Amino acid sequence: MSQEKQKAILVDLIHPHMLKRHAMERLVELEELVNTYGGIVIVKTWQKRFAPHPKTYIGTGKVAMIGEEASKLGARLLIVNAELKSRQVYDLSEMLRPQKVEVWDRIDLILKIFAKHARTTEAKLEIELASVRHMGPRIFGMGMELSRQGGGIGTVGIGETNIERMKRHLKEKERKIKEKLETYQKGRVIQRENRRRHGLKTVSIVGYTNVGKTTLLNALTGRKEYAANKLFATLDTRVGQLYLPSSHSMALLTDTIGFIKDLPPELLNAFASTLSEAVEADLLLHVVDGSDPNFSKHTRVVEEILEHLGVASTPRITVFNKADRLSGAQKGKIDRHLVDQPHFWVSAEKGEGIEKLLEKIDQLLNPHR
Repeated sequence: MSQEKQKAILVDLIHPHMLKRHAMERLVELEELVNTYGGIVIVKTWQKRFAPHPKTYIGTGKVAMIGEEASKLGARLLIVNAELKSRQVYDLSEMLRPQKVEVWDRIDLILKIFAKHARTTEAKLEIELASVRHMGPRIFGMGMELSRQGGGIGTVGIGETNIERMKRHLKEKERKIKEKLETYQKGRVIQRENRRRHGLKTVSIVGYTNVGKTTLLNALTGRKEYAANKLFATLDTRVGQLYLPSSHSMALLTDTIGFIKDLPPELLNAFASTLSEAVEADLLLHVVDGSDPNFSKHTRVVEEILEHLGVASTPRITVFNKADRLSGAQKGKIDRHLVDQPHFWVSAEKGEGIEKLLEKIDQLLNPHR
C-alpha cells in the first residue's frame, strides 16, 4: 500500500465531562491534518479518562479494541491526538505489533506534513532540526528495540550502549543543522539591515493555519503564490512588494507558517527563520477565517503564540477573511462582539475590501505623511 493511501485510526483522550461536540471538533482537526498528509481516516474514536494511562496513554482496554479494528479494517497507522512520552510510544507499538500498526503522536504527524510541503533548503533544514529534537526523547524506545533484537546474554548492556550512541549521534546532527541554519539567518539579518537603511517597512501576515494568508498576500501584492485549502500549505517564507497608493510608497509583505493549537515551543523554535519575519515586522496582519465557527478559539491560539514570540505589543490589524461566505447578519454579530477592536472584512479570493485594508496599512506605517 502506498503512503498516499495509508489507512489511519485516530484516538483522543478526553475529560469525562467534555461535551461530545467538543471531542469531535478536536478529532475533526486531526482528520484534516491526516488529509493534508495524504492518509485516509477510517476510524475516529476517543477514550474518557481523568488522567492519561502512564504506559499506553489511552488504557490497555482501548488499545486492544483499536488492535481489533485495525485487523478488521486493514489500518496500519494509529495517531494519538497528543504529545506522547517515549515509553508510551514504545508500549503502544509493542501492543499493536501483531497488527503491524505504526504509532504516531500529533507532533509526528505535523512533522511529516512539514516534510512533505517544504520547498527551500532552509525550510527542509528547520524540519530536520525539529524532527531531531522530537526524536531525542524517543531514545528509550529505540534502545529497548535494539536490546530486544540483540537476544541472549548481555542485551541490556548493548541496549544502553546503543542509547548513548544514538544520543551522541543526534546531538552532533543537531549541531550541524544549526550551523547550516546560522548561515541563512545571517543572510536574513543582512537583508533586514538593508531594508532599514533604505527606510523600507515590513508587514507580516500571521494567523491560524488555513485561514487564507497566502491568498491575501497574492491579493495585496499581485503575486501568484501557491495557495491551497489545506493545513500547512505554506511553510517557506514568502515575500512580496506592497504598493501603498495613499503615500505612493513601498513596503515588504511576508507570509508565515500557519499556527495551530498544541504546538510545543521547541517546534516553534525550529521555525525561527520564517517566524523571525513576524518578530522583526513593523506591522502584523492577523488573518482570521470569519466563516470558521471556531475562529475565537483559533484567535486565542495565535495571540498566545505571538506572546511566546515576544511580539504581543507589535502594532497589528485584525483581518477577517472569507467575508463572501458570511451573510450581513453574521458579520454584524461579529462586529458587535468586537466593537472595541478595530478589524477589517475582506475576501482575499475575490479582492473585496483590499483597497480599504491598504489604506489602513499605509496609515499605520506612515502616520506623518
